[in-house]
Amino acid sequence: MSETTLSQRAPSAPVPGFSFDKGPAAVTAILFVIVAVLIAQAVDIHQAVLYGLGGLLGIALYHASFGFTGGWRRFSVEKRGRAMRAQLLMIGVAAAAFIPLLAIGAPLGTPIVGAVAPVGVSVLVGAFMFGLGMQLGGGCGSGTLFTVGGGSARMLLTLAFFIIGAVIGTAHLPMWLELPSMPPISLGTEFGIWGGLGVTFAGLVLIALITVWVEKRAHGSIEAAPVAPRAGFARLLHGPWPMVGTGVLLAGLNVATLLSAGHPWSITFGFGLWGAKIAQGIGIPVETWEFWNWAGPAKALSNSVLADNTSVMNFGIVIGAALAASLAGKFAPKVKVPFASLLAAAIGGILMGYGARLAFGCNIGAFFSGIASGSVHGWLWFVAAFAGSWIGIALRPVFGMDGFKKS
Repeated sequence: MSETTLSQRAPSAPVPGFSFDKGPAAVTAILFVIVAVLIAQAVDIHQAVLYGLGGLLGIALYHASFGFTGGWRRFSVEKRGRAMRAQLLMIGVAAAAFIPLLAIGAPLGTPIVGAVAPVGVSVLVGAFMFGLGMQLGGGCGSGTLFTVGGGSARMLLTLAFFIIGAVIGTAHLPMWLELPSMPPISLGTEFGIWGGLGVTFAGLVLIALITVWVEKRAHGSIEAAPVAPRAGFARLLHGPWPMVGTGVLLAGLNVATLLSAGHPWSITFGFGLWGAKIAQGIGIPVETWEFWNWAGPAKALSNSVLADNTSVMNFGIVIGAALAASLAGKFAPKVKVPFASLLAAAIGGILMGYGARLAFGCNIGAFFSGIASGSVHGWLWFVAAFAGSWIGIALRPVFGMDGFKKS
């Protein structure tokens, strides 16, 4: 050992990027643990594990800013498809596990089901509404949760109206289901494991190639991933995380959700449930509505929200994102938002909540988990939601937000 003592050594240069918000970080860390313990005591350890998966999802979503809204807008406006290709890769990786696992039926001894839903008018209309709403609201289902966790006051308003729209959607869904529709179609069931995987991969690759063609035509080359300002532990703690790597991680967490919860990752059922509980509390008899008399919804409504898989994972996403933001020194609640932007958030939230209920899910439950499950309704959702997103982008300037711009 050198004879030079620690006190005699020259101080080392400070490591950049290791500052963090000590107060918020401590509060969110303690809160995360307390909620986990409460869930374990109120329900069971298994439910607390699902909450923990939600926390990991929230951290990953926050550090990679892995939202669908911005990626779709960037492709539509700037003709850059890097984010969309990361989303498609994520879905493909999940599908590679989902379709074989769903064919087995009970790989770990407990039955699992995919996000497979009817293909009809309700999906077409609901997904279009959702796509339009997410551009006005400023976030998708997952994006709303992780940005709320990051401290966005505007997105908190979007979430509030998202919940309202979801409750209204539960009141109207039975009516929409009377419109023309085909039964649920699973590619894995129709074509077998390899056929289902082949069709799914072919669709995802085709869309990826279209984004490449559009981007090269507009710019002459594909955009390279930006060089991260940090590396190693500093990047892990502060971000930004790489989109491709995060997409693979999110796919893995969705597979873990499928095996743990018995169904894939979903978000918006929890919003409808929260809204229905609030409505009951103020005297609105939602329990008499047809939707809340169906077996699954009725059971959820009669139990604590902590017993609902989707709800506890949503709680985990919000608190996990808040913890990630605090540790990264980025937790910064913003309260000054122009009225027009707040109006757009409210309208967008209503459209997303209502649309997600009609379409059997949002960008996670219908698009990500739906296509990964081999469900044809997930493909219809994508087409309709992308069309709605394009209209939503065009409407953003009406509310003082950005719109179509030349790159």
